[in-house]
Amino acid sequence: MKRRRNILNWAGFAVVLVAFISYIPFFALFPATRDIPWATYLLFLIGVAMIAVGVRRAFRDPENYRGKISGPILASLSALLIVFFVVGVTYFTRQIPSAESALRVSRKAPPFVLLDTAGKQVSSADLLKDHRGLVLIFYRGYW
Repeated sequence: MKRRRNILNWAGFAVVLVAFISYIPFFALFPATRDIPWATYLLFLIGVAMIAVGVRRAFRDPENYRGKISGPILASLSALLIVFFVVGVTYFTRQIPSAESALRVSRKAPPFVLLDTAGKQVSSADLLKDHRGLVLIFYRGYW
């Protein structure tokens, strides 16, 4: 009897890979799936379940199914992707400075020096010599 391919291992790994890759270009666009990435976690869970069933099937019935080598390898790669994602979401996104440290409306900004489009240094003190005020715009967020 010829052994059948154990497609659940590969399909589960594909689901985990899609979940990992799709977070930034798709799920991070919406606050409901960006703040707590429940959709990505759900896809991870589905992929891990598929891999677990595939590995279990390969080890319980090796006469009929392949996957005793590829199953654990794909499961390990999936676990690494999931750990990398969870660490990235829970740790690295918390390293973004909080909004409480940002300037509020009508608060005086500290002096600064920046480069203009020609590469020359421009200081806030130089700009305020000829003008009464200076407008600062802060872009904050995920993009």
